[in-house]
Amino acid sequence: MAKLILVGAGPGDPELITLKAIRALREADVILYDALANEELLVYTQNVAIRQFVGKRFGCHALSQQEINDLIITYGRQYKNIVRLKGGDPFVFGRAQEEIDAAVAAGMEVEVIPGISSALAVPASEMIPLTSRGINESFWVVTGTTRSGGISKDLYLAAQSSATVVILMAMSKLEAIVDLFIAAGKSETAAAIIQDGTRWNSRMVTGKVKDIACRAQYSGLGNPAVIIIGEVVNLNRDLAGRIAAANHTGNLVHQRV
Repeated sequence: MAKLILVGAGPGDPELITLKAIRALREADVILYDALANEELLVYTQNVAIRQFVGKRFGCHALSQQEINDLIITYGRQYKNIVRLKGGDPFVFGRAQEEIDAAVAAGMEVEVIPGISSALAVPASEMIPLTSRGINESFWVVTGTTRSGGISKDLYLAAQSSATVVILMAMSKLEAIVDLFIAAGKSETAAAIIQDGTRWNSRMVTGKVKDIACRAQYSGLGNPAVIIIGEVVNLNRDLAGRIAAANHTGNLVHQRV
């Protein structure tokens, strides 16, 4: 019986992938990989393995979700191990459930190998803690792209909380999201946008809710990016500065993700 293995590729840095995920890639007969999965990870695959790009990004789909489901089943009838390589974690806005349903209905075995979500790793890579004692007690992770194309109702609730809010896949709705938080009285709240987080070419813009959209536009930021709204963003400069000073004096060795 063929097996579908949904593998989390991590947030972008090819070193931020688990050993179990690497083993799955080495044993795969077919790899169907997303736009957010770093292609450098394909070095772990067999030379004879089939590698097919099935990426989806805003406004650009190589294949529809139904076509991906059909492809999984088609390959499952011909090969033993089918790896679905997904950026971040398969169960965090990765449509994993739809692919699992299709595979199970076709009689395939299914395994999930978790990955490091960009929602956690990207802020950390820029010295932004999602929680900090005395500042906040929780964080929200919300999608900026719903099935209907509108803004998630959860964002309205998140804007009213004291939590750090991490928004994925939302650059196309940035101005509307900013307006939502301003309406909730958060115009002065710190905000950051990180593009290509954890990769060598990552870029970050910081500011406040009221001006973050303008700053992002001026800097030319776009997808893929993570939006962080919360006072923890202000810790970025302090933490980075203190670490840099400690490194300079030799008191601390810092290794950036």
